[in-house]
Amino acid sequence: MATIESDPKIETRPKTSFPRVGPGSSGRLMTPEEFDAIPSSRFVPGYRYELIKGVLVVSPYPGPGERNPNDDLGYLLRLYKESHPRGSVIDDTLPEQTVAATNRRRADRVIWVGLGRKPDELKDVPAIAVEFVSSKRRDALRDYESKRDEYLEAGVQQYWIIDRFRRVMIVYRKGPAGPTFEIVTEGQNYETDLLPGFILPLSRLLEKADRWDPKAQAQTRRNKKSRKNKPTPPTGGTDG
Repeated sequence: MATIESDPKIETRPKTSFPRVGPGSSGRLMTPEEFDAIPSSRFVPGYRYELIKGVLVVSPYPGPGERNPNDDLGYLLRLYKESHPRGSVIDDTLPEQTVAATNRRRADRVIWVGLGRKPDELKDVPAIAVEFVSSKRRDALRDYESKRDEYLEAGVQQYWIIDRFRRVMIVYRKGPAGPTFEIVTEGQNYETDLLPGFILPLSRLLEKADRWDPKAQAQTRRNKKSRKNKPTPPTGGTDG
């Protein structure tokens, strides 16, 4: 990674006197080491902080239309881990977790599989990264393209994009000629060899989102009125 000129306000102050970091800090240039050195107490709560190619990105904390289905997915994963004969393949799962070996990308949820121990969240790349798509087109394209490429390059085996507006789930994997994808539609269940016996009913998560998100509810009504062909990923979300 190229060295970026550090911010003297950060570099010359001890950790106990770091400047407050909040929405007004978005766009600041810093290195990953400078980002990691900021104490959690100096971040203004209620926002998501990421470092993307040396630039601090501050975005609103996910709304209930994202948090509620994410919480339910965590429940389903823990239920599988604790009650299914093969559930021990899950080492752990966490929401709002920075993915190791990336530009400090923060995933909505990560799932570590097959380590046989407690994950080191700073070093162990998760087997599965999950994003719940935001309503903003810019953020949606980031989820479908930038994060996809970075996660797969870091070693994530599967990247799940759960899109409550398009009523689909896209599963990306790294292929020899670029990313490959699988589309799961609203009425389908998803199963993966990484989690033997785990069944994810997509409609359940979409229903959780609809309870909190009027935009998603409106999109559901429009989808029912129209008879579209099988959905495909947006621009950039195709096989290499």
